[in-house]
Amino acid sequence: MLRLMIGVAAGYVLGTKAGRARYEQISSATRAVAGSPVTKKLVSASRQKLSDKLSTRPKLEPMVPVDERTTILVPHDQLRRR
Repeated sequence: MLRLMIGVAAGYVLGTKAGRARYEQISSATRAVAGSPVTKKLVSASRQKLSDKLSTRPKLEPMVPVDERTTILVPHDQLRRR
């Protein structure tokens, strides 16, 4: 067990020294992509679509207006049945 711990520690130290520049490069590229307005817009749209798909509330559609101020809303799937 002690050998394993020494091996892991040595690998970590050597890996961090050798790979720090590459890590910084990958990290800065990731921050640039994550902070991009295009990425934020895509994530927002994807979340909204997923939320709409998982929503248990029925989508309401307007039916024939009763008068100028009153409109009756019915679930979207009931319009197809008629």
